[in-house]
Amino acid sequence: MRPLTDTCPKPLIEVGGKRLMDRMTDPLIEAGVQRIVVNVHWLADQVEDHVSGIKGVDLIVSDERGEVLETGGALVKAAPMLGDDPVFVVNTDAFWGKGDPTPFLDLASAFDPAQMDELLLLADTQRSLGYGGAGDFLRAEDGSLKRRGENLSAPWAYAGVRILKPQAFSGLAVERFSVAWRIWGPLVESGRLHGLPLDDFWLHVGDPDALKDAEMWLHCHGA
Repeated sequence: MRPLTDTCPKPLIEVGGKRLMDRMTDPLIEAGVQRIVVNVHWLADQVEDHVSGIKGVDLIVSDERGEVLETGGALVKAAPMLGDDPVFVVNTDAFWGKGDPTPFLDLASAFDPAQMDELLLLADTQRSLGYGGAGDFLRAEDGSLKRRGENLSAPWAYAGVRILKPQAFSGLAVERFSVAWRIWGPLVESGRLHGLPLDDFWLHVGDPDALKDAEMWLHCHGA
């Protein structure tokens, strides 16, 4: 997202007059979430200043100034702050058109720890903007996921939101690693990685061009 992120951390970039982070925290709070843990690294002071003004939720900062831990290590570091109940894990570089809490409520309702370890929100690649990939997953009738593998494309992309039990990360070393490879790989093999389709248009904001496209989409749809 450079050069925009030279002076502004990505979660605080505005799209449609609203910061990317707020496009996730607002529906989380509306869905009834009572605690949010935010990991910070680049231009961390700006993020801390912003989240200090978020009301209606217990907000905790997980400080990664010393080292970027990626998707896996960040969860291991934050696990002691999360409690025992299932938690949402959220990226701040994507959102859905309506911006409502429904996807969070649907994930919470569908999450069944007896059948799955993680439940991912899935975006239809044909109902998305700013996503340049060929899709991430194939989805079976029972909701279990397989990677695209040797297929040229797959219909579903990870939408940047998932629900899981934080105990899955307890006992792991706080080190830099990617969830997509170390955690999801074994879960796919065991049939315990599941996905829930997003019933909305999905916007991924990964670079300045995607930001412009998202701005235009929001303007055209009055969102």
